[in-house]
Amino acid sequence: MADVKITVRDNGSLKVEGPVEVYDAQGRKFPLDPSKPAIALCRCGHSSNMPFCDGSHKTCGFESVVVAPQE
Repeated sequence: MADVKITVRDNGSLKVEGPVEVYDAQGRKFPLDPSKPAIALCRCGHSSNMPFCDGSHKTCGFESVVVAPQE
């Protein structure tokens, strides 16, 4: 099993669990709270806290359901 687990939430964010670091395109690291076991990354593009989810997907009409192929 991987140290990091990413869950694609229906009509919502990407839930990232495990030890991760998030960087911008210039290589600067975003501060993360080490006491939180997970972060949520925005998929809808409407968050005011990019790249993190702020729940905007609930009011902007974002819809996306992604299912992994069966093995």
